[in-house]
Amino acid sequence: MFDPKFEARPAFRAQPPRDLVSELLLGMRLNGIHYKRIQMTPPFGVGFGAVEGRAQFHFVARGPVVLRLAGGAIQRLDTHDAVLLPRGGVHALLSAPDLPSRDLITYDAVPLCETVGAIISCTQESCRSKDALIFSGCMDFDLGGMHPLVASMPEVMHVGTLLDRQPEILPMLEAMQREVCMERAGYAGILARLADVVSASIVRGWVECGCGDATGWIEALRDPRLGRVIAALHREPGRDWTVAELAAEMGSSRSVFAERFLEVTGMTPVRYLTELRMRLAAQWIGRERMPIESAAHQLGYGSQAAFSRAFKRVIGRSPGAVRAAAS
Repeated sequence: MFDPKFEARPAFRAQPPRDLVSELLLGMRLNGIHYKRIQMTPPFGVGFGAVEGRAQFHFVARGPVVLRLAGGAIQRLDTHDAVLLPRGGVHALLSAPDLPSRDLITYDAVPLCETVGAIISCTQESCRSKDALIFSGCMDFDLGGMHPLVASMPEVMHVGTLLDRQPEILPMLEAMQREVCMERAGYAGILARLADVVSASIVRGWVECGCGDATGWIEALRDPRLGRVIAALHREPGRDWTVAELAAEMGSSRSVFAERFLEVTGMTPVRYLTELRMRLAAQWIGRERMPIESAAHQLGYGSQAAFSRAFKRVIGRSPGAVRAAAS
């Protein structure tokens, strides 16, 4: 299925520096929280709710299936199609565009392994070859401090637009179809890992295609001089950066640098660095269980109280609350 928002850009378009793209992807964490093998007899509609900070992946092993977004937009997904919704959001998978949907969490799921469950909603009189087969994953999607990249991504990222540039994805899709349909020993765990790899490949393909029509922070990456500044901040987020040092990275005066940075990213260098630090801190404290004092020290804060105030201002919760929620 062709999505013009995800079309490969012409060769003459400026691309992010190769080393910066690598840095972006090295920081990427895309891990499945839970997956579902869904088998449905038409007519059906399965709804997916919004979960903050989570992406949603869908692979159609037997279609067609209709993807309906919260705003009413419709996309047809055929057999072998895969999509990633990087910001998740309310949406539904249906056998026809105008059908109502039933929330996924209201279906009983049979555990297949620790993170994978099976949902079967089929009529006995129907031929099983007419059932739709879908493998879906709710994913914890984090690019470390690269959160502006996620915000710049399209609502739906479609694997079909990548196959010409990344033909190595096709065998993975074919393997997913075999695993979903044949249900061999250990298939649930294999599907989960394949889903993670395909999702990461979709993200990488979007970055390598020039990030579509994204502007703002992506524009900063396309600017070789500003890109150097962004890369430097992400390499050393705990350094006591001054505007003069950042301007030197860009090779300009402080006033020209500050004006250009604000124009392109929509925030001052100081605010950008603070938000970067706090996003990293939330990851370290919550997911990686780093002591709050250690996170504060690594990010350049001499006072844990000052760190906590900045953290709550950016994240909206205290470091302790984030740690408790992760527990």
